[in-house]
Amino acid sequence: MAYRAAIFDLDGTLLNTLDDLAAADNYALAQMGMPARSREEVRAFLGNGTRALMHLSVPEGTDAATEERAFEVFTHRYNAHHADSTAPYPGIVGLVRDLRNAGMPRAVVSNKPDGDVQALIASYFPGLFDAVVGQRDDVRRKPAPDSLLAVMRELSLSPRDVVYVGDSEVDVQTAANAGTDCVIVSWGFRDVPFLREHGAEVIVSTPDELRTAILGAGGQR
Repeated sequence: MAYRAAIFDLDGTLLNTLDDLAAADNYALAQMGMPARSREEVRAFLGNGTRALMHLSVPEGTDAATEERAFEVFTHRYNAHHADSTAPYPGIVGLVRDLRNAGMPRAVVSNKPDGDVQALIASYFPGLFDAVVGQRDDVRRKPAPDSLLAVMRELSLSPRDVVYVGDSEVDVQTAANAGTDCVIVSWGFRDVPFLREHGAEVIVSTPDELRTAILGAGGQR
């Protein structure tokens, strides 16, 4: 079916941020004298925000104060280097432009801290989104539906109007909690068998497939 609006996750959906996140994660761990994490470990840890990433990255049994210090080091490093290797996935900028040209409202809802989300969208997708929301202390993070519902209210949309596009089980749960349909992309931070085990029903593997899922078979190319 075609939808009235599309709301996107950021990391693993619009932008490949893995290498910059892994670099900042391992920088913080090294500064704290902790063992590094592999790229695949960091990939598996992503989806619930950067604080959750650090919690999973530090050795089991790390006390709260030490973990908080590691998170502070990570945050400082990532804020300074969040665009070193990050880039949109191939074809994604064109897809978002097509949605704009079709008159479809577009938004981003992410568990990444709001400041980073705003900066990355301004750098890589200037003028292409109508609403952009990252994680804030006063709003429950995904899979709670709060941010998604707030964006829908801002854009005068109902859940039946919207498709939420993401790359993880967190996004599947978020869409279900908000009452929206969900399309999951296969190029992000989870493998397809894992996604299917966690409830993903519609999985696309290319931007063209995503365009069709959002706009319908007659969508602009």
